[in-house]
Amino acid sequence: MSLITVGTMAFDAIETPFGKNARIVGGSATYVAYAASNFVKPVQQISIIGDDFPEEELQELRDRGVHMDGVVTVPGKKSFFWSGRYHEDMNSRDTLVTELNVLADFDPKVPDSYQGAEFLMLGNLAPKIQLNVIQEMKQRPRLIAMDTMNFWMESAMPELKIVLRYVDMLIVNDAEARQLTGLFSLVKAAKAIMAMGPRFLIIKKGEHGALLFHDDEVFFAPALPLEDVFDPTGAGDTFAGGFMGHLAKTGDISFDNMKRGIIVGSAMASFCVEKFGPTRLKEVTADDIHTRIRQFKNLVNFDIELV
Repeated sequence: MSLITVGTMAFDAIETPFGKNARIVGGSATYVAYAASNFVKPVQQISIIGDDFPEEELQELRDRGVHMDGVVTVPGKKSFFWSGRYHEDMNSRDTLVTELNVLADFDPKVPDSYQGAEFLMLGNLAPKIQLNVIQEMKQRPRLIAMDTMNFWMESAMPELKIVLRYVDMLIVNDAEARQLTGLFSLVKAAKAIMAMGPRFLIIKKGEHGALLFHDDEVFFAPALPLEDVFDPTGAGDTFAGGFMGHLAKTGDISFDNMKRGIIVGSAMASFCVEKFGPTRLKEVTADDIHTRIRQFKNLVNFDIELV
């Protein structure tokens, strides 16, 4: 089974209470690809970069089974750049600089070699772009998942609501779920979002885990307690990559298998935060992943006698 991921490939400048990095590779599609390629091949990338994007980075992704037919390089222009500073709690951050560069002209096309993919992950982009990708697919994938953020809710809500009618799953955090619906209760917000179109909903709660909703079913997965959270940039995209990679590997889109996917995604995100950017994701092995998934299983596994 194959997975298409659509999103940014970029440079980030990151400052956290534990250090700073003035220039490191990032972008939603980059994180999704690094996570998902541990479980499924090919990962079929759709993005846009400038000629400043490192060739060695592209080659490393290729070596991991990531196809680049859908990545457009614009000569003479720079890649998307974002700079941010995290607060002491590591849950909030300030955006310092955003330079769209080539992203301002992003008009993604689905290559013929990608047609027929069973899974599609739409990264955090303008809703119009997300809808264009869906409409470019000659055959509808078995599962279409999308990410979005508060910026699009504030600037493009009508377009966002249109895209929601076309997708099977929305992945957002708790603040975004509340903003999208105007409801404080996450259970009520989940029902309102699923009424907009998606059959499945994941609400991420950062260090407090994630919730999966479908009809009247709810599943909660905790986050793994970590001694050090070094850099949370890309953790959400890494979670999505692990989750979608697991679904694509198994070919099973049942609610029960999505529960397992939540654990896989959470495990991958727990690696991501341990070092700047995708550095840690480049190092993890299959044994590392299995060990961490077992840690998650032990975290929630218990016996109880009901009397």
